[in-house]
Amino acid sequence: MASFLLTVWHPLVDALFAPSPLQHRWRLLCLLPVSLIVGIWKASPYIFSRPYVVCQIPTRRAHETIRVLVYNHPSQCSKPKGDGKRPLHIDIHGGGFIGGIPEEDVPFCTELAQTTGAVVVSVTYRLAPRHPFPAAHDDVADALAWLVENCAGEFEADNRIVTVSGFSAGGNLALGATLGAKDSEGEKLIKGAVTFYNPVDLRLPPQEKRKPPGFPSFDPFWFLLPLFDAYAGPDRTANLSNPKLHPTLASPEDLPDAILFVIPTVDFLLYEQLDMVERLSTAIPQEKAGAPRSPKTRRYEKLVFEGQLHGWLELPSWAIDESTRRKAFASACDFLMDVDVTRTSRC
Repeated sequence: MASFLLTVWHPLVDALFAPSPLQHRWRLLCLLPVSLIVGIWKASPYIFSRPYVVCQIPTRRAHETIRVLVYNHPSQCSKPKGDGKRPLHIDIHGGGFIGGIPEEDVPFCTELAQTTGAVVVSVTYRLAPRHPFPAAHDDVADALAWLVENCAGEFEADNRIVTVSGFSAGGNLALGATLGAKDSEGEKLIKGAVTFYNPVDLRLPPQEKRKPPGFPSFDPFWFLLPLFDAYAGPDRTANLSNPKLHPTLASPEDLPDAILFVIPTVDFLLYEQLDMVERLSTAIPQEKAGAPRSPKTRRYEKLVFEGQLHGWLELPSWAIDESTRRKAFASACDFLMDVDVTRTSRC
């Protein structure tokens, strides 16, 4: 509970005391009530009955740890059949790089753990504006490295079967963490990924991105847009060609061979995601018709939801068409299960 409260109150501390530009600090204060309400609303159902175990894992920063939620922790499950190992899945929450908590992804992580039997680990990371790029990317990379090295002993998970997911900014971080990651045999460490409304191209600030048809003509939160650029903006010029910050620039050779993009159409991130899927798809070598798909076959797929807004999957049931959430989560679980061709028994 203490670690959760510290996570929720970080934006207030940053708004009042962080050595950040004033233009970011007053906007952070304006956003704070919403952040607190959402954080408490998302986490309160799990205060006394939690489908996860809270753990702390080390980082490259001395004496500093990352708070993670672990689903299908060995203390929650009976011993699986076979070799006793479960796949490892790492989920990254969203929040525009300036907020968010892993409790926001509990519904998806719970369904994924129950459906696939994987050990699902949802991680936190440092937030802007106090911590601009590459702080969050470094934290996710540290978490990934530690989990891959220690998951067998700590969580009875198999580091040969690693997948990732991310919501919004978390999708950017998830793909960034996969770049160049190799296992002990020189193969790609991350076997597959699913991202939801992913900002894959941060070369332009939010207010300059092209709006799709149907996008609201007036955004009541327009004054917050510069705040959502607090992570990438400070060093944008120096990182215009950095694929870690802009995954759309990454080579297919460095990305997982299987990626599913879940994309709503009423989102100014629409075009950059569609462009990335198209670019990756055209890079796939043509296969013979009817040939069976091998585990190393590349798949870059999109699941487009017409009329849905950015972040709609994290809204309450009364505010959205619940069938769209069920379809998005079920499709993501099926995609990740298909990636894991050596999947062990469920929990």
